[in-house]
Amino acid sequence: MGRRKKKVIILENVKIHGLAEKGRGVGKDAEGRVVFVERVVPGDEVDVKVSKKKKSYLEGFPLKFHQKSDLRIEPFCKHFGVCGGCTLQNLAYEQQLAFKQDHVLQTLHRIGKVEAEEYLPILPAESIQYYRNKLEFTFSNKRWLTKEEIDTDVSNLEDVVGFHKRGAFDKILNIDHCHLQAEPSNKVRNDIKALAIEMGLSFHDVRAHEGMMRHILLRTTTLDQNMMIVSFFQDDQEAIKKLLDQVIEQNPQLTSVFYCINPKLNDFMLDLEMHHYYGDAWIEEKLRDVTFRIGPKSFFQTNTKQAVRLFEVVEKFAGLTGNENVYDLYTGIGSIALFLASQCAQVVGIEEVEAAIEDAKLNCDLNDIKNAIFYAGAVKNLMTEAFVLEHGVPDVLITDPPRAGMHSKVIELLRQMKVPKVVYVSCNPATQARDIQLLSDLYTLKKVQPVDMFPHTHHIECVALLTLK
Repeated sequence: MGRRKKKVIILENVKIHGLAEKGRGVGKDAEGRVVFVERVVPGDEVDVKVSKKKKSYLEGFPLKFHQKSDLRIEPFCKHFGVCGGCTLQNLAYEQQLAFKQDHVLQTLHRIGKVEAEEYLPILPAESIQYYRNKLEFTFSNKRWLTKEEIDTDVSNLEDVVGFHKRGAFDKILNIDHCHLQAEPSNKVRNDIKALAIEMGLSFHDVRAHEGMMRHILLRTTTLDQNMMIVSFFQDDQEAIKKLLDQVIEQNPQLTSVFYCINPKLNDFMLDLEMHHYYGDAWIEEKLRDVTFRIGPKSFFQTNTKQAVRLFEVVEKFAGLTGNENVYDLYTGIGSIALFLASQCAQVVGIEEVEAAIEDAKLNCDLNDIKNAIFYAGAVKNLMTEAFVLEHGVPDVLITDPPRAGMHSKVIELLRQMKVPKVVYVSCNPATQARDIQLLSDLYTLKKVQPVDMFPHTHHIECVALLTLK
């Protein structure tokens, strides 16, 4: 029996009145149902082809524009709309900031059910292009075809290097120039692609699970140090050496080169052995007066210049005088802890990833910082009553958890400790609002400061200051 053909639903003349989570436009159909639409901005009026139907809402993409918004601008990247990286490039930057500011405010009201004493205006990024210090690209022996190309005789059998199409593990869009990372990023990527093709090296086929060239990760710093990590499917030493030597020769800006062998089904590299091939085993970056060594597996804030401004907000909210005992939860490589160490008596950092704590200790020694202590382990397991008894109740607690927010055990211990001041840094306003609500009977939400770390995307960082009632 054949599969029943899905009914095509077209919604006509949907007026887009706002932006929702993930940067999608939001409107209503004739029946009053909420419709989330990709690649539109507030003020557009469109016909929408429905791609997903839920009880309380619909999702879709525009088929026809009846009216285009005055807020629209021309995207600067030719890949916009196909590459899923920068979803807001067609919206003026001032409007992007207004959307993010409103999103933080509405999320705090809706989920946190709290009112801040002061909402500070969003801190815009100084650079809205070439602001990332890290990018990853995938090799593929097939190029993703657009819907228009599928109906032609264009072949998808082409070696490409680029980004995954959003939501598709096996569709790679070829990228010849990306506006997110400064040079030598584009040159290195294009050079290694051309050299691999010239050498006859096969590009990976994710479905057949074969092909030599798999993945490339590029890191850059404001100190003009650049790291390249190449992932190969096969351990062909002759081919690896020949390729890497030629890339290094053509790109003397590379100061650190690693490679790894990845026979797994996924592209994830951080669980693989890294082979140091050329130059230093690290690159260095500075956040104000603190130097950080970054290895091939190190986590580091992706927007260096804006990271300094983010940490300065934390610094201002913490209001340190030099005598405080500070805890830094989810410290990563100790970025915030080391940034603030000179302004407090002691800072204690906790991070689950052991390699990150090794980096934190290394960077602590590198900067001759004597008053920072770091521990590896899950915050919910390490930060016990005994731990607090040993290190003292903090005067200021800084927390920068992952997107899932703080564990309930951590929340409960915070309630018991009654820390005078909590500075909460978050990349997810929803879980931040949830956690603030769970503390709202004990803490006053004094200030909220959104910070735009990633222009042209829906992502937003937010710093909140809570003081004990």
